[in-house]
Amino acid sequence: MSSLHHRHLAVSPDWLALYYRHPLELTHGEGRHVWDADGNRYLDFFGGILTTMTAHALPEVTKAVSEQAGRLIHSSTLYLNRPMVELAERIATLSGIPDARVFFTTSGTEANDTALLLATTYRSSNQILAMRNSYHGRSFSAVSITGNKAWSPTSLSPLQTLYVHGGVRTRGPYAELSDAQFIKACVADLEDLLGHTRGAAALIAEPIQGVGGFTSPPDGLFAAFREVLSRHGILWISDEVQTGWGRTGEHFWGWQAHDRNGPPDMLTFAKGIGNGMSIGGVVARAEVMNCLDANSISTFGGSPVTMAAGLANLSYLLEHDLQRNARRVGGLLIERLRAIGAGVECVREVRGRGLMIGIELVKPGTDEADPEAATAVLEAAREGGLLIGKGGGHNTSVLRIAPPLSLSIAEAEEGARILADALHAVE
Repeated sequence: MSSLHHRHLAVSPDWLALYYRHPLELTHGEGRHVWDADGNRYLDFFGGILTTMTAHALPEVTKAVSEQAGRLIHSSTLYLNRPMVELAERIATLSGIPDARVFFTTSGTEANDTALLLATTYRSSNQILAMRNSYHGRSFSAVSITGNKAWSPTSLSPLQTLYVHGGVRTRGPYAELSDAQFIKACVADLEDLLGHTRGAAALIAEPIQGVGGFTSPPDGLFAAFREVLSRHGILWISDEVQTGWGRTGEHFWGWQAHDRNGPPDMLTFAKGIGNGMSIGGVVARAEVMNCLDANSISTFGGSPVTMAAGLANLSYLLEHDLQRNARRVGGLLIERLRAIGAGVECVREVRGRGLMIGIELVKPGTDEADPEAATAVLEAAREGGLLIGKGGGHNTSVLRIAPPLSLSIAEAEEGARILADALHAVE
């Protein structure tokens, strides 16, 4: 055990997870690569849990942070903040929500907390609809709506949460149905559920479930849900903490795969927009955002330094069309991984969009999740010079692949080769 690992264990909670038998200390990064304290270089296919969205040590972002820090690091929302207003203007326009208002937080968890506060206040109801297998953060209220037992340490809750079907396409009672039948069955389940409840405030849903293992419903499910929700006055919150900013390649926001009935009432964002800086937030139509009748501020949300980083990062993303790169390189990568998976007995499914890809592992010859295999592949990939993540629903048996959106074709091929070796090594 390294000295730093020993010190970490002495002062950190037991439940604070670390990857790997011998945890890494990362010291610096550049582009799509990071280095550890021993000088080993790794191709980064997890990006600090989908947070290093454009590249490590992106010069445009580090320059913006340095220059702003030299002027003013902090002021709070009690004062006018030019970078915050400028970033809010850009996000409001990009969101697709009419008459949008933006409130900045420091994390996705806090963003979802804020969305829940707005929804329950606006609707005068503490009842929330959420998806099975979902994850929305680690706070008391966010944990209470999380539909994944591995990330929900308590059943106590300030909210009444009701879970609906639809977040996982290839498991569960509707898995064998066609896409159209799947959507129809999930809508019927939602309608039946609402027939037994009183005035839910909102449905919160990830267009692609992140911690749940990069699972998703057929396109159009949430548009079909929206028709039902609208009849009951129930809000739709799209949790875009992992799916936003073009990561899926096909769309800038995950909700756009379900846009037949327009944008959500609210969307939450975080992670990639700061490229490592702590930025989260909520976008909502003005009527919803303005429903609070008490004072509220944010001490750290919208800080000048993080807003400068967000502006520089968003500008780089748009100017270099990284959404298109995610679609092109991600499409090649997922097809390469599917070809590899076809020859590995423990691979049940390779799924995803753009640079958001999951590889689900099972015990060979069964449909039973195999978290031990996922851990073994994680270790083998590290030995080969590749960092990936893991997740999943009933058991953590999905390899999560989410590189920076500037990934090159050569780097995608290198990562696929290392993954192939790692998968074959644990067969």
